[in-house]
Amino acid sequence: MPANSELQSPSSEMVLLTPNTENPPAIIAATPAAPINKEKDTKDGGVREGSAESDSSRVVMKKQLGLLEGVAIILGIIFGSGIFVSPKGVLREVESVGTSLIIWVLCGLLSMIGALCYAELGTAIPKSGGDYAYIFEAYGSLPAFLYLWDAMMIFVPTTNAIMGLTFASYVLQPFFAEGCEIPKIALQLLAAVTICFLTYLNSYYMKITTKMQNIIMFTKIAALVLIILVGLVWMLMGHTENFNQPFENTETDPGKLSVAFYSGIFSYAGWNYLNFMTEELRDPYRNLPRAIYISLPLVTGIYVLANMAYLAVLSAPEMLASNAIAVTFADKILGGFSLIIPIMVAISAFGGLSVHIMTSSRMCFVGARNGHMPAVLSHISVKSYTPLPSLAFLCLLSIVMLLVSDVYVLITYSSIVESFFIMLSVSAVLYFRYKHPNMERPIKVSLWIPAVFVVVCAFLVVVPVYVAPFEVAMGLLITLIGVPFYYVGVVWQNKPKWVQHAIDSMTFTCQKLFMSAKEQKQD
Repeated sequence: MPANSELQSPSSEMVLLTPNTENPPAIIAATPAAPINKEKDTKDGGVREGSAESDSSRVVMKKQLGLLEGVAIILGIIFGSGIFVSPKGVLREVESVGTSLIIWVLCGLLSMIGALCYAELGTAIPKSGGDYAYIFEAYGSLPAFLYLWDAMMIFVPTTNAIMGLTFASYVLQPFFAEGCEIPKIALQLLAAVTICFLTYLNSYYMKITTKMQNIIMFTKIAALVLIILVGLVWMLMGHTENFNQPFENTETDPGKLSVAFYSGIFSYAGWNYLNFMTEELRDPYRNLPRAIYISLPLVTGIYVLANMAYLAVLSAPEMLASNAIAVTFADKILGGFSLIIPIMVAISAFGGLSVHIMTSSRMCFVGARNGHMPAVLSHISVKSYTPLPSLAFLCLLSIVMLLVSDVYVLITYSSIVESFFIMLSVSAVLYFRYKHPNMERPIKVSLWIPAVFVVVCAFLVVVPVYVAPFEVAMGLLITLIGVPFYYVGVVWQNKPKWVQHAIDSMTFTCQKLFMSAKEQKQD
C-alpha cells in the first residue's frame, strides 16, 4: 500500500504533524522512532510517557483499559457468534462424539500455550499491533508488511463483514415467516449501518464502548452458562444415549483431523487481540498476562461444557443438519423460552464486532506509524485520542466486503496464511531468546512452550498443502500480491514530486477532515 515517502524506516527521522488552533498544521522536526525494547522503563505500568499533566495535553493514545476491560476484550472476541452458530465443524470431520470433545480440549490447550507466548511477547515488547509488531521486531519490514497486507485487505474487513451479516440475520429473522429467506440487500444494509455505528462509538466514545463490552461479556457468559445448565439437567434426567460408544467410527485421516483442528482453533480465535492494544492498557506488565490467564482457562472450560450440552440434547445428524446449533438446541428443549437464544446470539455478534473494530484499528495505526500504510492512518484524533483515520479506513473496507459475494471464500483462502503468521509470531519468542538473551522479560515462559506451539502450527500449516492445495495456493497468491506494493509504497523513497505532492495533499486533507494529528511522543 502506498505510504508517505516522508516516513522512513524505523531508524530514520519521521514527520510529526501537530494541531494548531490558529494556523494549519505544520511539519516540524521529530525524534527517531523507538528501537526494540530491551529494557523495561518502569515497573509500575509500562513505558513511561511522561507526567499525567503532560499526557493530558499531548496527542497520544491514552491508557484507558484496566484488567476487567482486558478480559472483556479477549472474551468479547472469542465468544463471538461462533460457539452459538457453528460448532459442528469439528464433528463433521472426526465423525464421533468423543473425539470431537477431545479436539475441543486440545484446541483450548493449544490456545493457552500460544497465549502464554503472547504474554511474554506483549510484556517484552510493550507496543500495540500484536502479531505485526512482533514480526516487525523479529524478522524485519517485509514479513511484517505482508502480514499487515493480508490482515488489512482480507482478515479484518471480511471478519467485520461476516460478523455484521450474522448480527443482521438474527435481528431480521423474527420479522420473516419460517422458511422465508431474508432479502440480501436488507442484510447488507443493516450490517453496514451496524459497522458504521460501532465505528463511530469506537472513534468518539471509548469509555462507553469499554463499559458496553463489560456488560456484553457477562451477557455472553450467562447465555453459555444457561446452555450448559440445561444440558446438564437433561443428562441428569437420564438422556445420555448420545454418548453411547463415543469413539465409534472415529476418522483417523491426518488431513481430516487437521481440518477439525482448524475448525476448533477458529472458534478460539481472538486470544491474542488484547496485544493489539498494549499501549492503551494500564499497567500492562501485570494486566496483560493476568487477562490472558483468566480468559483462556475460562473459555476452554465453557467451550467443552457447552459442546457436551449440545451433544447431549442433539444427535450427531441433528447437529450436522443445523445452521445455528444454539437455536436448534433451544427450539428442542426450551419451548416458549427459545427466543432468548437468538437474542443472545445477536448480542454476542454485536459485541464481538465492536471489539474486533476497536482492536484491529490499532494494528492499522501501528503499521502506518512504521511507514507501511499511508501516513494519515497513523494520526490520532485531537478530540477523542483514538486512531480515527484507521477506524474510518477499516469501516470503508468492511462495507466494500459486504458487497463481495464470495467473502467466505476469501476467509478460506487466507486462513492457512494467517496460521503461518501466528506461528511466525510465536517463533519470535525463540528468536529473541537466541538473539537478545538479555532482553528484559517481565514474563518468561519455559522454552518447551513456544517450541510445542510452533511444531503443532507447522503441522497445521503443512498438512493442508495436500488436503486443499488450491486454497493454499490462492492464500499464497494473495500474500505475494503485496510484494510489489511494498516496494512501491515503502522501499521506493525518491518518488516524483507530483506523486509526493498528491500524497501530502491527501494527508493534509484527511488531517483536517478527521481533526487528527501525528502522535506526539515525549523526547
